[in-house]
Amino acid sequence: MNPGLPRWIYVPAALGALFVVLPLIAVAAKVDWSRFLDLISSESSVTALVLSLKTAAASTVLCVVLGVPMALVLARSGSRVVRWTRPLILLPLVLPPVVGGIALLYAFGRLGLIGRYLDAAGVHIAFSTTAVVLAQTFVSLPFLVIALEGAARTAGSQYEAVAATLGARPTTVWRRVTLPMLAPGLVSGSVLAFARSLGEFGATLTFAGSREGVTRTLPLEIYLQREADADAAVALSLVLVVVAAVVVLGMGGARFGRGPFEAESRQ
Repeated sequence: MNPGLPRWIYVPAALGALFVVLPLIAVAAKVDWSRFLDLISSESSVTALVLSLKTAAASTVLCVVLGVPMALVLARSGSRVVRWTRPLILLPLVLPPVVGGIALLYAFGRLGLIGRYLDAAGVHIAFSTTAVVLAQTFVSLPFLVIALEGAARTAGSQYEAVAATLGARPTTVWRRVTLPMLAPGLVSGSVLAFARSLGEFGATLTFAGSREGVTRTLPLEIYLQREADADAAVALSLVLVVVAAVVVLGMGGARFGRGPFEAESRQ
């Protein structure tokens, strides 16, 4: 045992771990293994899984494109406006997904704040695959932002300041210094965003609906199968758990070497 920790602390830690792991074990125990392949290989199930992976990947890319600048502005800017805006940016972390879906519907739906103009231009977002990607991005973007913002605050800005005094332009500093320094935080945030997108349900159902092959992701397929075929719902739930575990353990659990500046700072 770690001498720096009291022995009693392992008891609630073990109980917490058991609380998380036990339901997953219960799902695995409930699976009808004799029919497992048949249950997960139906056309609708495979289509839903493929759609989930594609939309989660697309939403993760969108999170990176939008989230990296947002995180750096939040971490580096001392503006009062930025400080006031931060809680709004992170609000989807605690917002019920269904409420998020309603908000997206009133923003990008046919009669929405922006959607009415898009609809007039022939662009229809609601109840489409694009709506799935937007819903997933809305709920997962704060996960990437908060992970990368924390990494940026921890790393500080001294190396960026040194590069600037040596004549490097801001874009060069951002590309050659900031991004390599924050790479571990970016990977962790991307993994969290992907995993959150993969399991998104409420906002997707509200904003995109449940159209097979178009908007019916695997969580929605599981919900529908729960009423029609409980065994299929359990089997698909296990598939979703395994896919999420592979993503988190395979990427998020990877060990990163010391950053280009960390080793130097410890000398």
